Amino acid sequence: MMRRVLATLAIIWFIGFAWFTTALPGPYEGGVSEAVIVPTGAAGRIEHGLEVLAKDEAKEMLVTGVDREVKPGEFAAQFNVPMETMECCVTLGFDAVDTRGNATETAEWIKKRGVTKLRLVTTDWHMRRARNELEKQIPDNVEIIGDAVQSEPSLRILFLEYHKYMASRVATMWRG
Repeated sequence: MMRRVLATLAIIWFIGFAWFTTALPGPYEGGVSEAVIVPTGAAGRIEHGLEVLAKDEAKEMLVTGVDREVKPGEFAAQFNVPMETMECCVTLGFDAVDTRGNATETAEWIKKRGVTKLRLVTTDWHMRRARNELEKQIPDNVEIIGDAVQSEPSLRILFLEYHKYMASRVATMWRG
């Protein structure tokens, strides 16, 4: 009996992992949101968020999880952002150190601004967990548009992220 239970769990795990790795979220095509949220991390996230801002598809941008030593001028220089854009439209968030912290920092930021429609820009393999953590923190009336930056993740990254995502989902169910 125990072998059947373990075999069933292994099959469920394998099917879930296969789905996770073969059906990664994709980029969002078109549309406008009030804000774009970009957790720091893998390459291409910040650049894509800035493109959304430059196309006027969002009014302002939060980059969450920025290292405390980064100065706005340094950020602007590294990503070629005009200082006028930095002053009006880009907020650097320094409080988060992980995905859960990104969600908390984002929830506080959007609450202060009354945002009800946001675009979450993160890497394809990170999107599901980032979105799940964010949904736990924000009110139900806030719409999240996922806009995944496509990547070519290694099997190791996918394996680790799948387990982090599953732990996040279990924690969500556990809390009710």
